[in-house]
Amino acid sequence: MRALIERLGLSALHRLDPEVAHGLAIQALQTGLAPAPGPITSARLKTRIAGLDLANPVGLAAGFDKNATAVAPLSRAGFGFIEVGAATPLPQSGNPRPRLFRLTEDAAAINRFGFNNEGMQVIVARLSRRGAGVPAGLNLGANKTSTDRAADFARVMVAARDHVDFATVNVSSPNTEKLRDLQGKAALAGLLEGVMDVRGACPVFLKIAPDLTAAEIEDVAEVATNARVAAIIATNTTLDRVGLNSLHMGEAGGLSGAPLFEKSTRVLARLSTLTDIPLIGVGGISSAEEAYAKIGAGASAVQLYTALVFGGLTLVREIAEGLDALLARDGFATVADAVGSRRSDWL
Repeated sequence: MRALIERLGLSALHRLDPEVAHGLAIQALQTGLAPAPGPITSARLKTRIAGLDLANPVGLAAGFDKNATAVAPLSRAGFGFIEVGAATPLPQSGNPRPRLFRLTEDAAAINRFGFNNEGMQVIVARLSRRGAGVPAGLNLGANKTSTDRAADFARVMVAARDHVDFATVNVSSPNTEKLRDLQGKAALAGLLEGVMDVRGACPVFLKIAPDLTAAEIEDVAEVATNARVAAIIATNTTLDRVGLNSLHMGEAGGLSGAPLFEKSTRVLARLSTLTDIPLIGVGGISSAEEAYAKIGAGASAVQLYTALVFGGLTLVREIAEGLDALLARDGFATVADAVGSRRSDWL
């Protein structure tokens, strides 16, 4: 019955402006109108990454709950871990609307939000009150008007470090002008040094773009290894528009969803040959088979976002349980045993 209600709800939401629909989805979570299966786990699904023990390797990507207003219900939705934000030092409204576009024909979305959020103080205060639940992390961002964006990341890290299980340095959003310039070797090294110096005991992850060249991927691997980041999230949204069919395909912003799957998985596989840092695969996952492919390419865990727009939160259970079955089918005792097992398919 709950699954039927969710399908009907999704159908209604898809008749609305995408950003309005997203806000209503968050409100529905806050009022308990969402699947809440609790921990989905098994001996095969249990995963340890960056010192964190996960019931399963299926996580929620940043951007879904920007302001950490639905952490408790999301923790009960079946995810192994969740990530909220991005949070910037100061509140900011982001880019003008419309800034979110649903590409139904392509099972994709384009957004140009521009780090709209209520600011680190409000978001961290909510995280400090979250109580028990699955591991939760915060995506760190920089203000659009900042004159020292590297310092912004460190400021948010200081505010959040005692209240989250991990923090992600996000230099890969295409929607803040020149932010991706921080992925350059020297700039990234300096930024990570500043964040690592103030992180305390909090593990630091790095989120990268899918549009990097082979040489840039090598630079990222070298800098991240030297900085001793705990994990790399590969990847954020893309600026590529190849193969799209939807009306909104020409909108500016980052493309997420099904068209990103192959590109992001190839970046992931390449990165896995260059570093021993644990990797988290993101981009275009909408099924257990696709989550399994990311793991085979080198990911120790995965994250979802855009697929939830089309499949709802019941997709979390489907993917986790389907992944368990695929691991059993192929004789893997744990997720860790399957990591990188099909890397050559993507190189």
